[in-house]
Amino acid sequence: MSDIIRVEHLSYVYNPGMPDETKALDDVSFAIEEGDFVGVIGSTGSGKSTLIGHFNGLNRPTSGKVIVDGRDMWAEGEDLRSFRFLVGLVFQYPEYQLFEETCAKDIAFGPKNMGLDEAEVARRVREAADFTGLDEALLNRSPFELSGGQKRRVAIAGVMAMEPRILVLDEPAAGLDPEGRDTILSQIKAYHEKTGVTVVLVSHSMEDIAKYANRVLVMHHAKVAMYDTVENVFARAPELLELGLSVPQVTQIFLKLREKGLDIPIDVYTVPYAVKTIRRLWQQKQQELAKGGDGSAS
Repeated sequence: MSDIIRVEHLSYVYNPGMPDETKALDDVSFAIEEGDFVGVIGSTGSGKSTLIGHFNGLNRPTSGKVIVDGRDMWAEGEDLRSFRFLVGLVFQYPEYQLFEETCAKDIAFGPKNMGLDEAEVARRVREAADFTGLDEALLNRSPFELSGGQKRRVAIAGVMAMEPRILVLDEPAAGLDPEGRDTILSQIKAYHEKTGVTVVLVSHSMEDIAKYANRVLVMHHAKVAMYDTVENVFARAPELLELGLSVPQVTQIFLKLREKGLDIPIDVYTVPYAVKTIRRLWQQKQQELAKGGDGSAS
């Protein structure tokens, strides 16, 4: 697959030349393949939100390049508006940006700005509402009458309705209860699997990243600390802890068991994977006992 996003030696400075000048990104380089689901993690102030703000032109690089779909976003003659249809960005607490009379009108706002005809806009509104699990009966109601979780779905549906090739989400489940978190993130994963869009998910929850992403980008002090598959990143759990990040609870359990002398892997990052690993180790132990002529099956 080809790269859909390529970041080359990207640096970004807030308030350059001022006493409070801050380097938020420092020589950052990496690439995201089309169709990937990338989780972005890092402690507060690591540069996560600043980074994703470059993907659709909200932030302009101080130096370096952001290349999206083979085009340098800030090259002379490029149409920045076209990148904002290509890359859909969902901010933290996006429901605060709802403003229309009905949910349907709010979801339709982006597609209408793209100059689509009414039939196409209506199709996109229905499909986006379906992707986010919004009941059709809610579409003609005011978004301000809905629950927090429902408002969040309306806001996310508004970005999905533009059918971007890249969907970037900054803590989309922030502030929701556990059931609401699972619902929103499961719907985003289903959307990714059905449409094949590239998803970039910023989250402070290691469990969420482990469950939904296939690659992980770890930011630390404005730099990329790690960028690899989920398995390979969480196999470096001790390093993540040294960076001040948490790791999934199941990974912590396996780390503790290893500290106590058990010869077990530490690249375990989800409960199903943990169960699979334990079964495999158990079967290996049984085979070793059988070969040793122990005769014991327990």
